[in-house]
Amino acid sequence: MQDLTSTGSATQTTSLAPEKNIQLLVLDIDGTIAGADNKVRQPVKKAVQAAQAKGIQVAIATGRMYQSALRFYHEIGATLPLMVYQGALVKDPSTGTVHRHWTVPKHLTLELLDYFEQPELRSLLSVHFYINDQLYVREMTPATEDYISRSTVKPIPVGDLRCTLDTEPTKVLALTDDPILIDTVLGDLRKRYTPAELYLTTSVATFFEATHPKVNKGTAVQYLAEDYLGIGAENVMVIGDNFNDIEMIEYAGIGVAMGNAPEGVQARANWVAPDVEADGVAVAIEKFLL
Repeated sequence: MQDLTSTGSATQTTSLAPEKNIQLLVLDIDGTIAGADNKVRQPVKKAVQAAQAKGIQVAIATGRMYQSALRFYHEIGATLPLMVYQGALVKDPSTGTVHRHWTVPKHLTLELLDYFEQPELRSLLSVHFYINDQLYVREMTPATEDYISRSTVKPIPVGDLRCTLDTEPTKVLALTDDPILIDTVLGDLRKRYTPAELYLTTSVATFFEATHPKVNKGTAVQYLAEDYLGIGAENVMVIGDNFNDIEMIEYAGIGVAMGNAPEGVQARANWVAPDVEADGVAVAIEKFLL
């Protein structure tokens, strides 16, 4: 993390912010630019447009699928490659160019599926495989129905998910309505797999996510900044709201957490914005960039 004065309150100041030459702003979607209504509100759109008018480029980094994130990409007028699946896929919507695509090894995917299908877990977890930007599920469950109502993607029920593994998945997700169960699953699987084998995280309290070990939003933002744009971490500001945002918050010159972020995420940020329903992104952009 860059040497800014860490706060933890939206009312405190970050003394070094004016010295920062921010050239790239990276935004998460859910809980950051999109709240309960699954829309980007006008104050946020206007703030993003004002930042772009100053020459600051804006990008999205999300756990969502590419097809699910595209609407938000267009709504904020982004032009840079889109970072999706926690950064496992970096793809340019304007050209179709895939800059990076890391998948979950087949043998580890099968091990995860065996774990999820233990008798004590099978009925409690809905399992999603994301392959070639399509969503494959064992069966339709209430948790999957809730998921697709927000993501607006069409799931493909296949019965046995093993039949999909001619191609390795970009991401594996297990979801339930019980956040305590997700904490248990995350803790258990972090004991089984090292960070060199799998990247394990939660994007919301009821989502367990597994990707290739090199994948996280921090490495994706680093690629976009340093390799694609030729700028440094000190030229980057990011805003996110959950544990899957920590790596990019720590990478950026200015790392902002939303007021609705868990305390563990807020503690890693340079500054904490108001929550998503109070247009915290707009407040952060006004404070640091305008």
